[in-house]
Amino acid sequence: MFLCAVFFLSLSKKIHRNAIQKKKQYRIPDGKITYSDLNIPAKTLFSKRYRLAGKPDYIVKKNNHYIPIEVKSGSYPNPRKNHILQLATYCQLIEDNYRDFVPYGIIIYKNSDFKIPFDPKLRFELESVINKMRGSLKNGKAVLNHNEPGKCRFCSMRTYCEEKLVE
Repeated sequence: MFLCAVFFLSLSKKIHRNAIQKKKQYRIPDGKITYSDLNIPAKTLFSKRYRLAGKPDYIVKKNNHYIPIEVKSGSYPNPRKNHILQLATYCQLIEDNYRDFVPYGIIIYKNSDFKIPFDPKLRFELESVINKMRGSLKNGKAVLNHNEPGKCRFCSMRTYCEEKLVE
């Protein structure tokens, strides 16, 4: 019995050290990780109000607030607009699922981290983009907003875009 207890204590300490190492590796801020989609697929969050679904990489509970964390593989000097809107979507999903105010989210790039406030301006912009996307789906037309062939090739609106880039 004693050996069994020692074994489980040792295993528990190893798991705890591994969790601390992963938090440092991914630069996850202090707080309790309440959700992770990177190591094991997690439940998809859904908003009935906005008809949105998504899975943030992490959700950390800090100071009684849930904070979405999105880990990106690239390096950028500033957060990209599409990444900010993706993070804003996760903020909204958390508010709708956890019934709690989300003050900000964090985008982690290879070279830097960005704390993005989920303020009224970003909330309005998210709702505006959602409405534009729904309008494009409804009328079957999308407008090109870039000149990047790779981005165009994998765009979810490519079917509806009359301006798609030719490869």
